[in-house]
Amino acid sequence: MKDRSNPSGRAASTQHPPGATAQATALTHYENFPVASLLCPARLRGPIAAIYAFARTADDIADEGDAPAAARLADLAAYHGDLQAIAQGRQPSSRWPEVFVPLQAVLRSQGLPVALLADLLSAFVQDVEKTRAAQGYADRAELLDYCRRSANPVGRLLLHLYGVTHASAMQESDAICTALQLINFWQDLSVDIPRGRYYLPRADCAAHGVCESELLALQGTRANARLIADCVLWARSTMQSGAPLVHRLPGRAGWELRLVVQGGLRVLDKVQALAGGSLHTRPRLHARDWCVMLGRALVM
Repeated sequence: MKDRSNPSGRAASTQHPPGATAQATALTHYENFPVASLLCPARLRGPIAAIYAFARTADDIADEGDAPAAARLADLAAYHGDLQAIAQGRQPSSRWPEVFVPLQAVLRSQGLPVALLADLLSAFVQDVEKTRAAQGYADRAELLDYCRRSANPVGRLLLHLYGVTHASAMQESDAICTALQLINFWQDLSVDIPRGRYYLPRADCAAHGVCESELLALQGTRANARLIADCVLWARSTMQSGAPLVHRLPGRAGWELRLVVQGGLRVLDKVQALAGGSLHTRPRLHARDWCVMLGRALVM
């Protein structure tokens, strides 16, 4: 649900589907998928915008600017302290009032699970620590654990707002959010790898005979193309396993999610079409793609 990369990307021009509107400063970042759009019930746009503002601001602390890792980690610790403060009914610091004042109101009115917000912060901390150490992920299990904290909480928070509590819905939401996270990784290889972000699992690299130096040099080898193609299949099957959730959500929420699912699948189409070229080209959605997505959403 959140765009994990994009150093242009995270602070680039906003792209929304037709009729969508940005709801908070945090949403001026590039997003592939509709966020708090007009398809969302009006009563939930404020709470959803507050959640995204919280996540996006923390993400920026972890990624934006030139601050050293120690400073980023200190800021994330302070940010976590403000989260704990509002969760306990105390006043946060004066550093991020645009985030924690509205979020505190939403915690009170909606009873949001604070543990899910804390999971997001733990993932941002992990990003900083792994980047500092130039570390990647050993295997898919380790990467999925990161997705469990970096992406899945957003979907569960949204389900909470919609009053959806079925275990099967939670599992499908996790699948969609994990898929969106994986899609962002495979879409953003050309910008993540030069920045020291390595999300292609080492076990998968070994299985496809990938040469590490060639991958880090963003070379378009056959092994690298096979690796990316396999990762695309992984993300696609994960998304498809969660897609039935669109039929569980009421009214406009289900239609919103259809666009989210189809947006992710459309990005995968573009990554796949590049045949490994996403190592040097970042695929993006354009006006024609929104037409394709809307058409596919109608027949889900």
